[in-house]
Amino acid sequence: GQGVVVAYAPDAPEELQYSVTDVDRKFPLALLAAVFAVAVVLVGRMRGLMALVALAASFALLTLFILPAILQGSNPLVVAVVGASAIMLIALYLCHGLTARTSVAVLGTLVSLLLIGLLGSVFIGWAALTGNTDDNTGLIHGLYPEIDMSGLLLAGVIIGSLGVLDDVTVTQTSAVWELHQADPTMGWRKLYRAGIRIGRDHIASVVNTLVLAYAGAALPLLLLFSIAQSSVGMVANSELVAEEIVRTLVGSIGLVASVPVTTALAALVVSADKGTGVPVGGAPAARGGRGRRRKR
Repeated sequence: GQGVVVAYAPDAPEELQYSVTDVDRKFPLALLAAVFAVAVVLVGRMRGLMALVALAASFALLTLFILPAILQGSNPLVVAVVGASAIMLIALYLCHGLTARTSVAVLGTLVSLLLIGLLGSVFIGWAALTGNTDDNTGLIHGLYPEIDMSGLLLAGVIIGSLGVLDDVTVTQTSAVWELHQADPTMGWRKLYRAGIRIGRDHIASVVNTLVLAYAGAALPLLLLFSIAQSSVGMVANSELVAEEIVRTLVGSIGLVASVPVTTALAALVVSADKGTGVPVGGAPAARGGRGRRRKR
């Protein structure tokens, strides 16, 4: 009674024309996606709905722009930077609104993405990483030899780091804005120092999250090396693991750099609003009680 996916080859002998290629997983995957969407909307409400719209737009950009452009022979690094920037703009402005606060997060994310692209390009070339390490990449290289596989690796690093970068930059910007609302008299230096103290805690958790995410994805590979009883140096030197090391460390450097960059931008922008009591891009600050009535 289990649903399967069947391939049909009309030119093969009659007994070999049909073959089972996979299990039909459409229903459980669709049900899981529906549960995810309902949970996001129930908890996030309108902002959660906008996040789902942004997610759909991100997939559309990935499938309709980034992948076709790479297959047509465009530079993967340029395509990744342009595509990631478009995804970032759509996701941040849809979810957080067209405000100065969101614009600061966009600038901080863009600067960090450029740093990740630069570091990734340098160290992928220096470590002689080809990006052609398994059957899938080998097949892609065989079918499309004009694709720069090392550039494809770098594009993956940039796009993979974008999601975590958004989280860091938005959180840091919001923290600075809230500090300014709590004490509008704070100058940009005090705002920066207070924001950095918050950012240090954020760095510790986010970097660990990124490392564990890549380690979890490469867990079967690490098990194979463990079975072979290879030394740590030999494991790290192999291209399969070296790719993950470069991917993790370059992304982590970009994440770490995004904290002071975004905090400094946010402190400069929000401290420019002096004496009005209205945060830039936000709602008017609440007044601390009623004013005194003037005696007649």
